[in-house]
Amino acid sequence: MVQAVNKIKVPTLGVIIARGGSKGLTHKHTRMLLGKPVIAYSIEAALASKSLDKVVVTSDDPEVRRVAQEYGVWVLGRPDRLANDTATVDAAARFAVDCVQEHYGFAAGAVAILYGNIPIRPMGLIDMAMNHLLTRGGDSVQSYSPVGKMHPDWMVRLDEDRVILNCAKPIYRRQNLTPMFIPNGAVLAVTRESLYRTPAHAEDFHCFLGKDRRGVVHPDSDLIVDIDERRDLFIAEAVMRFMQENQDNAAKQDTALLV
Repeated sequence: MVQAVNKIKVPTLGVIIARGGSKGLTHKHTRMLLGKPVIAYSIEAALASKSLDKVVVTSDDPEVRRVAQEYGVWVLGRPDRLANDTATVDAAARFAVDCVQEHYGFAAGAVAILYGNIPIRPMGLIDMAMNHLLTRGGDSVQSYSPVGKMHPDWMVRLDEDRVILNCAKPIYRRQNLTPMFIPNGAVLAVTRESLYRTPAHAEDFHCFLGKDRRGVVHPDSDLIVDIDERRDLFIAEAVMRFMQENQDNAAKQDTALLV
């Protein structure tokens, strides 16, 4: 397990964002998954983190807020301007940070942004990202997953039915591919200074990530699932059952060694 390291005592805040509307799956944050609302898993992961001092859930969905209140975390609504599909992640996070400081007197120096529709986060991942930010510097730290078989060197363009290779020199063995990674959305840790950075132009949507961007890869990052469509619920359930089976088998082996 990753140990929390915050030598310079920066106040840290976990911001779970959960917009009510969704084009893919309505009310995805409150859909039931193995007996719990999807949003509950993000709240539990944040509360289990050793590197987060406080946790807040911000949502325009009353049901999401009700679930969050049951866990005893700070709960915020969301204005209409941040409740549509054009609202940005950083705007929602800044709103939460501002409200928490105004209403609770907590001034976050570093923020872990967590999407409420990701029920599966490997143990220690939040701490891994936040500790990396606090101890190694950088403006932001995102969690990444290996692209695996979906490597860009194996991708092609199609001109009607004509295949146009993306890579000038085709690579046929996976072992020869340059390792590539993709953001998985499980955690995004960012300094307060970077979060409030003003974009140089309107299209600079990721300005809040800063210029010095870092990444972490958890050994179990391939298990991360985000819920955007109905089928994702079935995938997440299968992954959770797989993880539980592995834990049960490991426990049995430990018991056998003690006998």
